[in-house]
Amino acid sequence: MSMASPEIQNLAQRLFAFEASHDGAARDDVAVQIVAELRRRLIKLAGVDGFRSLLSRALALAKAEVPALQNVRVGADGSLEGFDGVEPIPEPTQAGRVLVTHLLELLVAFIGESLTLRLVHEAWPDASINEANSRTEETR
Repeated sequence: MSMASPEIQNLAQRLFAFEASHDGAARDDVAVQIVAELRRRLIKLAGVDGFRSLLSRALALAKAEVPALQNVRVGADGSLEGFDGVEPIPEPTQAGRVLVTHLLELLVAFIGESLTLRLVHEAWPDASINEANSRTEETR
């Protein structure tokens, strides 16, 4: 997979599992939903151009690992376009996980792990996805 830390890979995996089971979404739509939620929150912090830049970089990194993402692009508003064409690969969620992992890793690089985890927790408050940073949550 990516060069992302095991914690960030685990966070992406947990986000996918939560989003897929919680919303009953089609497996290949999960990445689009996760990116849309992060987009909604990050545009407030970085603006459309800042988010589009971040997502474009994450997508470029993901395309290097998953060639099936070649037709996916970032729209002018920072949305993910063309992801529905990724379906023919054996496991469509892998492509999405790679993309989301890179996006999370870039967020960690730019705003730090603590702020990234807080942002993710605020976006998905019902998911137990913040254990990548805090093992104390398990004891509550």
